[in-house]
Amino acid sequence: MKRNIIGRKYEFELLEAALASNESELIIVYGRRRVGKTFLVNQFFENQFTFKFTGVYNQPKSVQLERFASQMDEYSGQSYDAPDNWFKAFDLLKQHLKAVKTDGKKAVFIDEMPWLDTDGSNFVAAFEQFWNGWAAAEGNIVLVACGSATSWMTDKLLGNQGGLFNRCATRMFVRPFTLCETEEYLKSRGIEWTRYDIAECYMIMGGIPFYLKQLMPQWSFSQNIDNIFFREKGLLWDEFSHLYNTLFKQPDNHIAVVEALATKRMGLTRNEIIKSTKLHDNGNLKSILENLVNCEFIRPYRYFGKNKKDTIYQLTDFYTMFYFNYIKGNYGRDAHYWSNSIDNPSRRAWAGYTFEQLCLNHLEQIRKSIGISAVQCETSAWFHRADQNSKGVQIDLLIDRRDRVINICEMKFSINEFAITKDYNESLRQKIEVFRSATGTKKALHLTMVTTFGVKRNMYSNSVQSQVTLNDLFE
Repeated sequence: MKRNIIGRKYEFELLEAALASNESELIIVYGRRRVGKTFLVNQFFENQFTFKFTGVYNQPKSVQLERFASQMDEYSGQSYDAPDNWFKAFDLLKQHLKAVKTDGKKAVFIDEMPWLDTDGSNFVAAFEQFWNGWAAAEGNIVLVACGSATSWMTDKLLGNQGGLFNRCATRMFVRPFTLCETEEYLKSRGIEWTRYDIAECYMIMGGIPFYLKQLMPQWSFSQNIDNIFFREKGLLWDEFSHLYNTLFKQPDNHIAVVEALATKRMGLTRNEIIKSTKLHDNGNLKSILENLVNCEFIRPYRYFGKNKKDTIYQLTDFYTMFYFNYIKGNYGRDAHYWSNSIDNPSRRAWAGYTFEQLCLNHLEQIRKSIGISAVQCETSAWFHRADQNSKGVQIDLLIDRRDRVINICEMKFSINEFAITKDYNESLRQKIEVFRSATGTKKALHLTMVTTFGVKRNMYSNSVQSQVTLNDLFE
């Protein structure tokens, strides 16, 4: 198979194992929209499928079935009337696959599968019967089911309690690029930026290939952001609405949740989300939160020492964070907004807290850099309200290690080496002591600085036990 693709080594290994097995394989490929799922599957199979079909967004069953028949015509060389239900459609697919003679596996790719499951269509039941009643027993079928509506993929396929229960041989969640993969992708497109610019680009777009594809090598980083997001009718000017409407059937409540989370950097508890959004505390809210978590738009976490009932939900999708900070309410007002705001204090504040999210997305690289990849660890945050004995303290990243050490991580996005001043050094010292006193921990506390260009050596820098730089995050 060709390897004309950035990263995705693990995903290719899973697909190769499916092809090499002596059984039919059902492969579920899911993940955030725009992350490159379809491209991955097409590249692996070199677009050589025994049958391929893509669902049509927001169209009724009759249109989906008509398009299915059209694809059958193309792949079989015969002419089919559009079936009137999905049971008959999969019968046609079975006939086609039986007629194909090959010594290897027969590859079937059904893309955007959630869009096929329209109200009253019985699509899932028909798919179950096709797979369990025939394809699974054939031994030479590889069926790739792909979809961006992650909640549908997890509920209807991965969490299926009916005929598909435990029938999925391979589940493949496709994640965004890391910083390293983003750099490799940009270089493949002739874009040679500094790692500082790439990191700031990541804090806007995340590692989403479709967004990165819009960047042009002849423009600077700031010019690209202006042209893509702030110029009238720019390439991604309406992405937010399109993204949420294609992922969720009723997106208004999902949007209400992420908009509430966008106002609180550390995140909100379930009760705080209810208070902010006025949503009801019921199963629907539970489903909304699960959907957003499954899409990796938000993440659940707990403060150090707290239990499950104290779960915090934090907005983590970089594009969504950027939208609420800069695009919503600003579109069309200044076509050069990003270039003109380079020294704006609010932009520096945005870069500071968004860099923290970038670091949380690269915990593996942080652990590797400080030499604890092999040590069992738990990560969390911590918050302490001010009282008569101590000041309020917030720690965005704690690495609690099995070897009885806790790394207290400070993350700073700076254009130069970060200098620890006398006041900041005193603040760090107090933060560590408040944490030790309030938690009662007996573990050693190590200060770790995660910065763009390292910590400047001065009379206060010796308080830092370990450092991680931007280059380390690119490993």
